Amino acid sequence: MKQLSNTRPIQRLAPASEYLLPLPQVGETAVLAVKPGQRVLKGQPLTRGVSAMYLAVHAPTSGTITTIEPKPSNHPSALPILTCVLQADGLDESVIFNNASGPLSHEQILQRIRDAGIAGMGGAMFPSHIKLNPASKIKLLIINGVECEPYITADDRLMREQASAILKGVALMQQLLQPEAIIVAIEDNKPAAAQAMEQALATVSLSRCRIQVIPTKYPSGGEKQLIHILTGQEVPSGAIPAHLGIVVQNVGTAFAIQQAVYQGLPLLERVITVTGSNTTTPGNYWIPIGTPVRHILEQTGFKATPDSKVIVGGPMMGYTLATVDVPVLKGTNCLLLPQPEELATAAQERSCIRCGECAQVCPVALLPQQLYWHAKAAEYDKAESFHLKDCIECGCCSYVCPSDIPLVQYYRVAKAAIRKNREDKLHAEHAKKRFEARSLRLEQEKQERASKAQEAAAKRKSVMSGDEKDTVAAALARVKAKPGRQKHN
Repeated sequence: MKQLSNTRPIQRLAPASEYLLPLPQVGETAVLAVKPGQRVLKGQPLTRGVSAMYLAVHAPTSGTITTIEPKPSNHPSALPILTCVLQADGLDESVIFNNASGPLSHEQILQRIRDAGIAGMGGAMFPSHIKLNPASKIKLLIINGVECEPYITADDRLMREQASAILKGVALMQQLLQPEAIIVAIEDNKPAAAQAMEQALATVSLSRCRIQVIPTKYPSGGEKQLIHILTGQEVPSGAIPAHLGIVVQNVGTAFAIQQAVYQGLPLLERVITVTGSNTTTPGNYWIPIGTPVRHILEQTGFKATPDSKVIVGGPMMGYTLATVDVPVLKGTNCLLLPQPEELATAAQERSCIRCGECAQVCPVALLPQQLYWHAKAAEYDKAESFHLKDCIECGCCSYVCPSDIPLVQYYRVAKAAIRKNREDKLHAEHAKKRFEARSLRLEQEKQERASKAQEAAAKRKSVMSGDEKDTVAAALARVKAKPGRQKHN
């Protein structure tokens, strides 16, 4: 179904009047750099980082921050998340973007990538400056242009139209990682993209790089699956590709990196596929980060009905939005808009018959049946022991299940519960440390006050004359001799 959206060049939509910018998108704690009522410019950072894992959030256009409050999230749960609401002023005034005036050092390139807030645009949204600064030696850099899921063509069109710019970003990664080889992987259902990349490679100074066309098979675009296809190596459970000397980056990430380094542009927009038979203008669009999904639907001719659904992502790994008043994120690559009759009727979940079909199709060689039992019983520690975290949520197990068990949904709930438990435990540990630190501080202050009081009393006593000491002693004796005092004692 890729032909629905890959026949037209990437377009632009009319700008939205309001943008929703979730602040804790990815990364650790950040500090707000704006406040309600403040006017901001396009490209202005809204937060300041306080850790290496920080991922910057920028204003996609100029306007006024009207409020900072919890809003529904772009997530299956739609749980509220702290969000900056930006009212656009239509002027699109930007901060000054600093072009690279000359060759940049390793540290300068990484800093530009970090300041630009670039994250993995294949969906994981992991901060790119962390991934491009590994602790171990990198032997192979893989650029992922596979885009294996049905309907989605954002990377396909980007490779066709921006091949040279993508390879410039690859050259910057090569400068950072110094790999022995570079492979740009593309599925064979994208011949135009592969040809464009081959032609661009012939004109770009990029050594030890080749374009590798691989067979079309879902889910070849998964990081670990692609590594196995290209190298025959398997990434062990609990390990990352860097442990094998391999780094995988998306073609969209490469494009964003060259913009950040050479033009000083933060990640303000990305290509998103809007497709399906329930839209009059399917295609690929440059969409600013934070654009409400509702605005995109209005601009692309979505025909809303009581039964219509909006799916973020593809038909296998995507999820249905509970509300369209949520923003697109840095990892959003597709809005799938099917007709109600295209969707299968919700089948009633039946008991597992232990057929083993789910285990046969799992690309990670997990035991989906065991994971299902433990996830359903909320035995999350046991689910973790069966490597739940290695599940890539590809949906293959759910697709083949004859009992119509929504296996991936169980896994997502289990992962969310495990993550919540860990966060609660971390917060409890922080609270305990704060309480202990406060108790220690109060005890120290108490001892300091007592010590100061003793010093002051000793100082006063040292300057008293003999008669003054006798007068004080007599006063203390009278106080002790009072009847009320004796009764109290």
